[in-house]
Amino acid sequence: MPDIGHIAVLGGGSWATALAKLLLRNAGSISWYMRRQDRIDDFVKTGHNPVYLSDVHFHTDRIRFSADINEVCSRADTLVIAVPSPYLKSHLERISVPLAGKLIASAVKGIVPDENMIVTRYMMKRYGCADSDMLVIGGPCHAEEVALERLSYLTIGCHDTGKAALFASALAGRNLKTIVSSDVDGIEYGAVLKNVYAIAAGIIHGMKFGDNFQAMLTCNALREMRRFIDTASPRSRDVADSAYLGDLLVTAYSRFSRNHNFGSMIGRGSSVKAAMMEMEMVAEGYYGTKCIHEINRTLGVDMPIAECVYSILYDAVPPRRAIESITDTFI
Repeated sequence: MPDIGHIAVLGGGSWATALAKLLLRNAGSISWYMRRQDRIDDFVKTGHNPVYLSDVHFHTDRIRFSADINEVCSRADTLVIAVPSPYLKSHLERISVPLAGKLIASAVKGIVPDENMIVTRYMMKRYGCADSDMLVIGGPCHAEEVALERLSYLTIGCHDTGKAALFASALAGRNLKTIVSSDVDGIEYGAVLKNVYAIAAGIIHGMKFGDNFQAMLTCNALREMRRFIDTASPRSRDVADSAYLGDLLVTAYSRFSRNHNFGSMIGRGSSVKAAMMEMEMVAEGYYGTKCIHEINRTLGVDMPIAECVYSILYDAVPPRRAIESITDTFI
């Protein structure tokens, strides 16, 4: 095990569960924060997460569970944050222990609510974490396939690529390959945007537009992603890399994609409210769509697909009318 000290996972969902499984392959033990004590009790009793990825078995004697986030953070040298973005700020605001000096790895696929900031920037501003201690875990992969031990790839971003490589080796295994990058902002923004575009892909799937149009939508979504990321965080990058294009493709097309499934329900005629109620897990793209819309008021990037999704989700524009209004913008 690389020397990144004691690792703690924050969050009880599917992505947190998959990452904990990966980390335990290389670590002797980890700490794990979950908000609800009853779920911790069930986890310890059954040996698996009672709600998410319940087919994945754990040796719980190697896990120090706690519903006290400060207790878990105090023990950790490295924190892996895997809380869904809509609930992230409410969890983080409970932290009163110092975080400066710890490695912080964000596995969040969204933006901090009300702040309109990517997680790494928020952690630096709110908790004084050093830029070189902030990592981001990017795709392309789904928690379900990681947990099933299907061959998967993760991108680990950090401005200190040595620390990125160190953390990457803590996750890597026979069926999990890692890629190291210094483009922290790009990976984080890409992870938000691909969820927005997955909703768009789901909507046109639900409306039965067909594979030809799906391909055009995805190509133009990638161009849109590049324009936004290059404006928000100017630097040299290739959006054809797996952290951007790969993550976009797997989220837009996979049956495991909750954002695609959420959009598909809307495309088939469900209201936004009904689709959200039917979802068993959080479709982070719903919240990410609003955050990107608000950020782009300042940036002014041409984003017809993202704005189309926003108009459907937040302005109640009928999906067919909204989609047809952007078809002539595709190239």
